[in-house]
Amino acid sequence: MDIVIAAIGKQKQSPELEMLSRYVKQTRWKVTVREFEDKRSVSAKERMQKEGALLLSAVPEGGVTVALDERGKLFTSVEFAEKMGQWQDGGVPAVAFLIGGADGHSPEVREKADLLLAFGKMTWPHMLARVMLAEQIYRAKTILDGHPYHRN
Repeated sequence: MDIVIAAIGKQKQSPELEMLSRYVKQTRWKVTVREFEDKRSVSAKERMQKEGALLLSAVPEGGVTVALDERGKLFTSVEFAEKMGQWQDGGVPAVAFLIGGADGHSPEVREKADLLLAFGKMTWPHMLARVMLAEQIYRAKTILDGHPYHRN
C-alpha cells in the first residue's frame, strides 16, 4: 500500500523537515510527500477552492482520501494502526492524507474525503502536522508488524 501526504505550503530546510524525512524513510510503506502552493488567489474562499483541487489531484486512482481536520475523528495510535491495517488487508492501493492551508479544507475536500482525521481539538502548524502524521504512519506500520516501537 502506498501512502501520499499531500500538503499546502512548501517546507524549507528545518528541524521539522529533518524529522519528516526520517519518518518517511523509516516507514516500510512507500510514502510520498507532495507539496502545493497557490499564491495567486486573493480571497480565502478562492484560495481554499484552488488548494482543494490541488490536494485532490494527489489522490491516486482507487485510493482512500483522509483529510486532516480538527473536527475530525480522534483515534488512538492502535486504532489508527487497525484502520491502516484494514485498508492494507482490504487491497486499498493507496491512502492519501490531505493537509489543508491556513484557511482549512474546501467543502469539496470534506465531501470527497473517506475520513476526516483529527490530532485533537487544537489547530497545529502545518509543518508540525506533517511530522506528526508521518510519525503516526510509521508507528502504525510498526504496530502492524509487531515491532516494539509502540508501547501500551
